[in-house]
Amino acid sequence: MSLAKSCRFMGVSRQSLYQAEQRHQQRETGLEPVKAMVQEIRKRLPRLGTRKLYHLIKPELLEAGIKLGRDGLFGYLRRQRMLIAPKRSYTKTTDSKHWMKKHPNLLANLEIHHPEQVLVSDITYLESDEGVHYLSLVTDACSRKIMGHELSHDLRAVHPNAALKQAIAQRVADHPMIHHSDRGVQYCSATYQETLSKHHIQPSMTDGYDCYQNALAERVNGILKQEFLLYRCKTFEKLKRLVDESVDAYNRLRPHLSLSVIQRSKLTP
Repeated sequence: MSLAKSCRFMGVSRQSLYQAEQRHQQRETGLEPVKAMVQEIRKRLPRLGTRKLYHLIKPELLEAGIKLGRDGLFGYLRRQRMLIAPKRSYTKTTDSKHWMKKHPNLLANLEIHHPEQVLVSDITYLESDEGVHYLSLVTDACSRKIMGHELSHDLRAVHPNAALKQAIAQRVADHPMIHHSDRGVQYCSATYQETLSKHHIQPSMTDGYDCYQNALAERVNGILKQEFLLYRCKTFEKLKRLVDESVDAYNRLRPHLSLSVIQRSKLTP
């Protein structure tokens, strides 16, 4: 069907069609600086989602006089094929079928309102050319800061315990604290529980196999693996350096939209 016939069928003139195409091209040209803004941020945060990107570049958009909302940014990145596709994988790191004491879930009806009120811990797996490794993380449930992390070759309790000691060393407050985790053997071990008891931290654990009861810790695992730990390292030592850099970028650069106040960090080394 010719363009003239198509226009008659749609009830529009060829002139209006050309004008619409011209407006579209002008709009795309006007949005070219947005692509550069996004690329600059993704040099440090390569898999940062569009919602968080929008919060980071919004001041620059206003300064440049570019009118673009969050939905508009989604559409622009889709047209530029710059949207981030989620990756999904699962490897079991929790063994809760053991004889050691399990603690009740203290977070069921708890309102978290200040930093260092609740720590959440979890273990996830990472791979290098040398094999499978395990990353233990301890995160502040209020600020979302990763306060302790430890990469290891195995699942012995000494490694998550090292991450816990890092988190404790960063404490600045002395008010009561809760430590929440799944019911894995590492967290129930005497080594781990002795560290909690020594520093007067009350243990809390999920009721069963429901991962949503430790959702924040699981979420942090996913963020690190999907947004930061994107490259397969050849050795354990190189992976360890990548983990250290990723945790630093997560803590200093990445915005957390679930928090009541979102601060824009400068993306400088």
